[in-house]
Amino acid sequence: MDNRSVECMELEGSAITAAHINSSQDTAVNATNITFFPYYQHSLYVAASYILTYFFIFLLCMVGNILVCLIVLENRRMRTVTNLFILNLAISDLLVGIFCIPTTLVDNLITGWPFSNTVCKMSGFVQGVSVSASVFTLVAIAVERFRCIVYPLQPKPTVLVAKAAIILIWVLAVVIMCPAAVALTVEKVPFHYMVYNNNFNHTFPLYTCYENFANPQMRKVYTAVLFAHIYMVPLTVIALMYGSIGVKLCSSVVANREPQPASGTVQVEGRRLGQPISQKKIKVIKMLILVALLFMVSWLPLWTLMMLTDYECLDKDQLDLLTSYIFPFAHWLAFSNSSVNPIIYGYYNENFKSGFQAVCKSRPFCKLIPRHEPNKARCSIQV
Repeated sequence: MDNRSVECMELEGSAITAAHINSSQDTAVNATNITFFPYYQHSLYVAASYILTYFFIFLLCMVGNILVCLIVLENRRMRTVTNLFILNLAISDLLVGIFCIPTTLVDNLITGWPFSNTVCKMSGFVQGVSVSASVFTLVAIAVERFRCIVYPLQPKPTVLVAKAAIILIWVLAVVIMCPAAVALTVEKVPFHYMVYNNNFNHTFPLYTCYENFANPQMRKVYTAVLFAHIYMVPLTVIALMYGSIGVKLCSSVVANREPQPASGTVQVEGRRLGQPISQKKIKVIKMLILVALLFMVSWLPLWTLMMLTDYECLDKDQLDLLTSYIFPFAHWLAFSNSSVNPIIYGYYNENFKSGFQAVCKSRPFCKLIPRHEPNKARCSIQV
């Protein structure tokens, strides 16, 4: 049961309902509806598929982002402005993997909230902060690349500026999630119980972790604010930045083709890119499409469901479908964005390619992996 659907589900059950009816002489009837839910939400096969798919992105997230951290921290030459943002992105994505993926998986397997009130607050707060920091870092990377490519003659941001921006990113992420940390609480759902292994002599009260605002309408407002600041605004900025970069590169290619048709290289504001036009253009376009579209596609289903459950009181059949199958997939898709970020920002960067290879050579477990192509880091490809 999703924690945003408690108000709707208090009125409607989705399992076995027992009615205790007391009749008086004047034929007045008082009924108390008790709703029973299975302790485990899914069959063994469905639960196993959830565990495998969530474990896959968890492993991908851990290995990929840890490798990125090792590359930047162990090589001083890698500590540039862009790479500091990528390091911060890897750290925030690691937090997403550690605090979001396991708890979400357990919540999708077991009915209700199985942990304490403290875990409810801390888990929701850390999840929100890590996701917000990850999104804000993506925006910072897009802005930094926009400045370097579109305005290459302007002074570049220094490492000190990058560190200040990273601090600001985390401060904003904490501030925007403070209301959730205050409102999150664990409460017992009245007249709702969990049945373990279909044994009605072995039941548990149903608890849920949800945002309990004093005014129920505030939850809807807060969800809309988060949707705007953690999805719509960042997506708009990222699209504008990368769109401007693409226009700049395409215009530079066209401008430099005419005077130098046989050179096969591109000049951007007097700066030589040093690669054939077709290969460089295709590579940049691929990266821009992956960065912009992957962020949009991976988070859109989850935000759509969150807005839907807050602004529409769905019936029990719709809630069953959403919470049992659609929400788990939407969470998995959103968290997979943190898992593939090392591939997006590492595979298209030559420095990270050589860094992956250097880390692999210095780690015993990587020596077991055959290297058929010396210019490619096998560990980064296998991740």
